[in-house]
Amino acid sequence: MKAIIKFFKRTYQNVMHSIAFYPVLISLLYGIAAVISLKFDSSNLVSQMKDEASYLFIQDYDTVRAMLSTFIGGIISLTVFSFSMVMVVLGQASSDFSPRLLPGLISNKKHQIILGIYVGTLLYCTLVLLSLGAYGSDTNSVGLSAMLAAVMSVLCIVLFIYFINSISSAIQIHNIIDEIYNRCDASLEDELNEKDASKVSLQYIDSTDWKPIKADKTGYFRGFDRMLMSSASKEEENQIEIVPYLNEHIWEGDVALRVKNDISDEELKNLLFCMDITSDRHEDDKGIGGLIKLMEIAVKAMSPGVNDPGTAIGAVTKLGRLLAKFLNFPHMVSTTFKDGNTILIRKKIPADEVMRILVQPIRLYAKQDSTVMYELIKGLQFTHRAPGLSDDNRDAVAKELVAVRNDLTKNIENDLDRVRILALFED
Repeated sequence: MKAIIKFFKRTYQNVMHSIAFYPVLISLLYGIAAVISLKFDSSNLVSQMKDEASYLFIQDYDTVRAMLSTFIGGIISLTVFSFSMVMVVLGQASSDFSPRLLPGLISNKKHQIILGIYVGTLLYCTLVLLSLGAYGSDTNSVGLSAMLAAVMSVLCIVLFIYFINSISSAIQIHNIIDEIYNRCDASLEDELNEKDASKVSLQYIDSTDWKPIKADKTGYFRGFDRMLMSSASKEEENQIEIVPYLNEHIWEGDVALRVKNDISDEELKNLLFCMDITSDRHEDDKGIGGLIKLMEIAVKAMSPGVNDPGTAIGAVTKLGRLLAKFLNFPHMVSTTFKDGNTILIRKKIPADEVMRILVQPIRLYAKQDSTVMYELIKGLQFTHRAPGLSDDNRDAVAKELVAVRNDLTKNIENDLDRVRILALFED
């Protein structure tokens, strides 16, 4: 049963991130609407409406057929052009910024809904045209459906104008950076403000003598689902430490869990089953995922083929603001179960690892560019001054600032530029 639940959760996530979800769903609704409208065309209510407002209903058979054929041809052109624009945007984002940005652009619900309305209107007009051929010259049987097809086609034209404006804005790099920042910031704020009496912050716990449980597959750790734990695992008085942090890559055979007390083989398999390990590093912006995207944008912008310091500066400034919040989390969090005695211990990514993953690549790529390094220094200093930072995290940021200073001393060749930027460390 738990395997089925896990399968449906994974399937739901894949479907919601698919570009085809909303178009298929909306198309089905339009198909149902076509059947319903064709049924209503022969009802007494619609007949009365045709008598009272005949100017709204087309009576000529050839006109209805020509109109529907025109709608179908025009909407096919709009749909093909819109899909082509999406592909061009995705290709440009992949080559200019980062391939990891594609899932975020693909999952834009507004664009999916617009494409769904295009395909749905196309399906609606096709079904009405088919029924028109079945009924012959009896246009009274499709008068309402033809009128609705005209309204839907006008809506498609309006949405096409909106689509052009929206897709043009979506590809602008400052909008992409702002979107990533807003999602990450909201996620961090929710986690920081989360009120859960069952959670307790921890700075350190000695688990060296606990029994290790090794991972049974390779991939990125996406979380531990407590709902999939067996009743026996929850009820036993035990402590379970989740070794990898969120989004960390682990290898098959690495230690994934540690348990304080001995457990049965069945419970061991159940704990491994609760771990969500996937091959996709950037499934969403939870944990450090969104910050990595900003880092990759900055690094790609500083590559010789792109050489766009302005984009790098925009990404670095947003990254500095997020770092100050990200490093405010405790090193560990323990969670107790309401219906059991087991304590679950989750680890947060260490500050040294954060500096290695996020700051070090930017430092190495931009160490000869004083404008980008200026913003990186200010961001790290802002993080270092952030209230609520633990001593260990503050020391890690201080060490990274020392590394930045050493790189600048060796790589900024102009004496005046070097003196100016090194003066930041004297503030």
